[in-house]
Amino acid sequence: MSKLEQILILEPSTDLRFKGPFTDVVTANLKLKNPSDKKVCFKVKTTAPRRYCVRPNSGIIDPGATLIISVMLQPFDYDPNEKSKHKFMVQTIFVPAAVTDAEAMWKDVKPDELMDSKLRCVFELPSENDKVNDVDSKSAPVLNSSKADGPLAANDSEMKKILEECKRLQTEVSKLNDENRQLKDEGLRLRRFERSEYLTINSSSALGHESKAGSLPSLLVVIAAIFIGFFLGKFIL
Repeated sequence: MSKLEQILILEPSTDLRFKGPFTDVVTANLKLKNPSDKKVCFKVKTTAPRRYCVRPNSGIIDPGATLIISVMLQPFDYDPNEKSKHKFMVQTIFVPAAVTDAEAMWKDVKPDELMDSKLRCVFELPSENDKVNDVDSKSAPVLNSSKADGPLAANDSEMKKILEECKRLQTEVSKLNDENRQLKDEGLRLRRFERSEYLTINSSSALGHESKAGSLPSLLVVIAAIFIGFFLGKFIL
């Protein structure tokens, strides 16, 4: 049985072009479109997995839907005399109606059910015209700043509202902290007052006991004197 033709439409279809300089991450986009009336499962593979980051690298595309794949080339020392041998392959299969596990589906797929497309990687350094265009694009926002006044003004207004709300919340927090300190001071003052009252009551009780204890010996002396006087009187008589 002949191999199935790729059902997805790839853009670009043959080359993934990465434009330098390559001192930072360079991204190339790959568009996948599903023109069929069935769901299609895809998986992206490369011959240099350590040099690239692909998001997403697998998934399911609904009928009539389009998906953008970001292929990110990691920084490296570019040699213009060295040709790139890196390649990518997009594998696809039709999703069965009762599928529940995508990984199991890939493991159980038959070779004659697989569809694939291959792309080679091309590294390019920016030309002088590209550099000029890049400078123009960077200066364009300055020249067209009057057009951007509306959105910027709206953003400034939103920022002012946010700052005012932050100030209001900070004021509320400060007030709550002051009230908390006042409550703590009031509680401390009440505890000190209760302690002083307790000490006053205890000292008064102690003085009462001392006065009672002091009057008892005096009473005994008076009684003893009366008895002594009584017996002396009888003896003299």
